[in-house]
Amino acid sequence: MAITVDMMKKVPVREQDPKVRATNFEEVCLGYNKEEAEAESTRCLNCKKPMCVQGCPVSINIPGFIQKVKAGDVAGAYEVISESSALPAVCGRVCPQETQCEGKCIRGIKGEAVSIGKLERYVADTAREMGIHPTANVKKNGKKVAVIGAGPSGLTCAGDLAKLGYDVTIFEALHKAGGVLVYGIPEFRLPKDRVVAREVENVKNLGVKIITDVVVGRSVTIDDLLDKDGFDAVYIGSGAGLPRFMNIPGEQALGVFSANEYLTRANLMHAYEKDSRTPIMRPKKAVVVGGGNVAMDAARTALRLGAEVHIVYRRSEAELPARKEEVGHAKEEGIVFNLLTNPVRITTDENGWVNGIDCIRMQLGEPDASGRRSPIEIPGSEFHTDCDCVIMALGTSPNPLLHRTTKGLEADKRGRLIVREGSEETTKDGVFAGGDAVTGAATVILAMGAGKEAAKEIDQYLKDRA
Repeated sequence: MAITVDMMKKVPVREQDPKVRATNFEEVCLGYNKEEAEAESTRCLNCKKPMCVQGCPVSINIPGFIQKVKAGDVAGAYEVISESSALPAVCGRVCPQETQCEGKCIRGIKGEAVSIGKLERYVADTAREMGIHPTANVKKNGKKVAVIGAGPSGLTCAGDLAKLGYDVTIFEALHKAGGVLVYGIPEFRLPKDRVVAREVENVKNLGVKIITDVVVGRSVTIDDLLDKDGFDAVYIGSGAGLPRFMNIPGEQALGVFSANEYLTRANLMHAYEKDSRTPIMRPKKAVVVGGGNVAMDAARTALRLGAEVHIVYRRSEAELPARKEEVGHAKEEGIVFNLLTNPVRITTDENGWVNGIDCIRMQLGEPDASGRRSPIEIPGSEFHTDCDCVIMALGTSPNPLLHRTTKGLEADKRGRLIVREGSEETTKDGVFAGGDAVTGAATVILAMGAGKEAAKEIDQYLKDRA
């Protein structure tokens, strides 16, 4: 059946009903089918100077792949995307397209931008179903590169280097490759076996070796990799996994979690499954502190585990850093947003378990250094909310282990590795870094962009030394 296309509006994407999906961990968004994708592709203007490409951190030829979709050539579209991205099925699901490629789309000036992310997902998913995967048919150049971390940044850097002929080995601390893709983002947004594992396999098909359960800085050091193990360069894409807390009274109580721990138990260790051996708290009422994507993920996970969930955020909805799509999904599922509110203490019962949280009302003052209006407490506005679980989703910092165990590798006061301006090269010769390990917690696609740039710099660095 032909689909009638309104050139000013996106072809709607199918989703699970909110009342149904709030009770399961199956993927919320069902994506486009062939007819829907081809209909949406007709909305692309195929601009001669595509602003959407400028908005993409990995510079995918967006009009190029969309024109292939329009022609029904999924294999061709996948080939175009694969020239720039190692993780298209992931990016099509979790990238903030509204502020990147779609935010630059000319269609969006007078109407709705082309649904670039959903089209990318369609291409990646369909290519997987067709058995298509990228390969690297290049002669090895005899050079070895070690990559630390099998998250989006490390996988991207490794894949690009493999395409250039390098012998690449990724060292991953966890027992599964994927980094934040496997431990941080919930199954209902990013299926692990059907999507993440397949994307990791695609990188391995390029010739990349992945060794898990290796904590660089403990099992082996960066100096060992360079001086004893024969690696010619090292890329650090280890992310930012150390959670932050507020340091308020009661924060050490039983029933207080970092979002990292709560999500890792649910996602990486499948604690939400009935036969899982990994325990996870199934609260009656949970309060999630924070307003980013991680806060939305933690809140929606707790909801699916049976809790009434409130999100506490000290600014207004206009300042919420989470994607609008994620905020909208959370609201549809019944999560309550307590905005302009900030915790001041967590209360406990006689056994040390959380039994509530005291908060204070806020108002917005002048903009701070980030450009957002600063939250200011309203005196005398404290109030109490009963709950049995508090999840802190306040951001994360890089683990200091690497720079503390590597000679000449420097980091700033927040533990972020120092790189040369406009470069991915660290203060140690032959060592490069990018993604959250350098910037602090950011998006998957920005980490991928850093990994892509690092691969170019490592290639040039080793050619200059030849």
